[in-house]
Amino acid sequence: MLDGITSPGFSDVIMLLKRLALCSRLKVGKWNTLVNVCPRLSRAASQAKHLPVCPSLRCAAVRHWSNIPFITVPLTRTHGKSFAHRSELKQAKRVVVKLGSAVVTRGDECGLALGRLASIVEQVAFLQNQGREMMIGQNHLKDMSVPVLEARACAAAGQSGLMALYEAMFTQYSTCTAQILVTNLDFHDEQKRRNLNSTLHELLRMNIVPIINTNDAVVPPPEPNSDLQGVISIKDNDSLAARLAVEMKADLLIALSDVEGLYDSPPGLDDAKLIDIFYPGDQQSITYGTKSRVGIGGMEAKVKAALWALQGGTSVVIANGTHPKVTGHVITDIVEGKKVGTFFSEVKPAGPTVEQQTEMARHGGRILAGLLPEQRSEIICHLADLLTERKDDILAANKKDMDMATNTGRLTPPLLKRLSLSPAKLNSLAIGLRQIAVSSQDSVGRVIRRTRVANSLELEQITVPIGVLLVIFESRPDCLPQVSALAIASGNALLLKGGKEAANTNHILHQLTQEALSLHGIKDAVQLVSTREEVEDLCRLDKMIDLIIPRGSSQLVRDIQRAAKGIPVLGHSEGVCHVYVDSDASVDKIINIVRDSKCDYPAACNAMETLLVHRDLLRTPAFDQIIDMLRVERVKIHAGPRFASYLTFSPSEVKSLRTEYGDLECCIEVVDTMQDAIDHIHKYGSSHTDVIITENEETAEQFLQQVDSACVFWNASSRFADGYRFGLGAEVGISTARIHARGPVGLEGLLTTKWVLRGEGHTAADFSEQGSMKYLHENIAVAQVLPGQRTSN
Repeated sequence: MLDGITSPGFSDVIMLLKRLALCSRLKVGKWNTLVNVCPRLSRAASQAKHLPVCPSLRCAAVRHWSNIPFITVPLTRTHGKSFAHRSELKQAKRVVVKLGSAVVTRGDECGLALGRLASIVEQVAFLQNQGREMMIGQNHLKDMSVPVLEARACAAAGQSGLMALYEAMFTQYSTCTAQILVTNLDFHDEQKRRNLNSTLHELLRMNIVPIINTNDAVVPPPEPNSDLQGVISIKDNDSLAARLAVEMKADLLIALSDVEGLYDSPPGLDDAKLIDIFYPGDQQSITYGTKSRVGIGGMEAKVKAALWALQGGTSVVIANGTHPKVTGHVITDIVEGKKVGTFFSEVKPAGPTVEQQTEMARHGGRILAGLLPEQRSEIICHLADLLTERKDDILAANKKDMDMATNTGRLTPPLLKRLSLSPAKLNSLAIGLRQIAVSSQDSVGRVIRRTRVANSLELEQITVPIGVLLVIFESRPDCLPQVSALAIASGNALLLKGGKEAANTNHILHQLTQEALSLHGIKDAVQLVSTREEVEDLCRLDKMIDLIIPRGSSQLVRDIQRAAKGIPVLGHSEGVCHVYVDSDASVDKIINIVRDSKCDYPAACNAMETLLVHRDLLRTPAFDQIIDMLRVERVKIHAGPRFASYLTFSPSEVKSLRTEYGDLECCIEVVDTMQDAIDHIHKYGSSHTDVIITENEETAEQFLQQVDSACVFWNASSRFADGYRFGLGAEVGISTARIHARGPVGLEGLLTTKWVLRGEGHTAADFSEQGSMKYLHENIAVAQVLPGQRTSN
């Protein structure tokens, strides 16, 4: 709404902001120092000191940023070489933020974008209050079509108003600003250069944000090609920001513009690609477009300035400061190391980037989908053979991971169990892979519906791969060959991101997978991401990845579901599985099923977390046997509210009935009827797997029909909710979603469909009232048609 305020009301806005400023939070001594440096702030304070305070406006930002943790490690970055990786940007202490003209100008070019500017101020103040040293390089609005002298006069007139606006906004965050106007002479004259350096350092020491700009009121027009050897001249605010960053030994320069970053060709072109990381020497691969109408630089000037700053030891990121969806966090996201804009780095990685890996996987996946079913099956069988033939190498790599995890103590016992591989596990994996190989024979290209639309016009619905899958997994190296086999069988490209705790095991398993794929020259179809890519950054590749499948903790799944705004996520965030013991249950079945559901593998997502017991079973031998068995198995019991009310001395009362323990712990709760059990499951469950134990068939059938979960069992352990046990060979995970795939997701869940229509020159007009043809819409039995064959018309 602020962006719509026009120039005539500008003074009123400034007065309003001054009235809202709350100067009393500053200590008296510090305030006196600040007002001496910032005269206009002193005037604002004298005008506002008798006016009522508006704490809600000033506190809104505190609430807005409360979800972002403050840095707990002191920022002791020593300026030297630039950062090699984005993740290191968190260490940046001294940061220069350069605001392009397009960033601070409204879309109609008729004034300042006040709302956007307020968001930038908020982020800069937040980082300043973290203990960083922030500086702003600011463009003034100039119309380059007017004579030079008139433009200088406009700049002189606008500077005071813009600074007053900055001061009013920063005051809301108890942050003071200072204006610094410079020219080329200030950098070339040694005395002036020392004075400038001293002034800026003193301002930073006093926790003041300097706002630096060229002194447009006196500066001469920019002269092309006037750079001194090894020194960049101040032609525009890009070169000013670069010169300033190097002069002040800044750790990071953030250049905000009106594009997402640096593209390999003008952003408006269809084939233009955003460059994630730019390295010196890549200039020849870039085609530059036109510069912004309201600026005097352009992308070429930004790249030149960025490379000069990089050479001087300052890291650089060029990003979009105008996009409404990212403006509110763009600066803080960059400092947190997130993949925003284009990062300039002098260190080129040995392998391909994750974007290049995704492209390689997609290309390989398309070739994989075009193979004959027998060829895909051959690849999977070869991988199964390699798992047993190279088991010594696999187990040796796994031992390294296990030893490291044990020595560091970072993994809990359940996670250590997931990380561990054994000869028996590898044999089971090989058996599962061979099952997948058999089922892959009729997967891709299978006709599932066939219709004769009209004479000589046939329609088919056939199975096809989804595209590029991203599977993120923790502490589960056995997941890699399982998921790889399912991707190969379904013709999907695969991008794998494993936990660093299993790095050695994942590496050798991926090597074996690529060796198997090499049988038909498509080893690139399965890629293992081993770079420093954060999970959240991978989730932003919405134009390259078609489906994300998380395999890990509920926290990992929730984080991915939040981060992947543009990519579907297949999975479940929690496995709160219930076992309901009915009044008509068999004691032997109760003991066996409850023990297996809870104790067989407590860390699994299909393990029982809540035991629901019919009220009539309390204080019976059957109930005593349940409790004795759980105690023998060393299961810690938490009492639900109703169960606790029946006991004089009860176990610890449960904190939440919606808890996934993932260990030898469970909740016991009492219900009056089977319907109460169903209601409890619907209220506190996660729609994963729920079980009833009863000898009453009618009760069981009602439970099976009414419980709305992905898996519902009668007199069987919850641990059967597994792709291998279902006969799927393996699974990529268990989905609690209600579309596409639900429950254990095997080969079928990684396929989608497409429609194929075969005609002989048919047009829609042929079927109009004036046309000569009529629709038949005859169903053709699919069982009569083999993949790739057609029936005669």
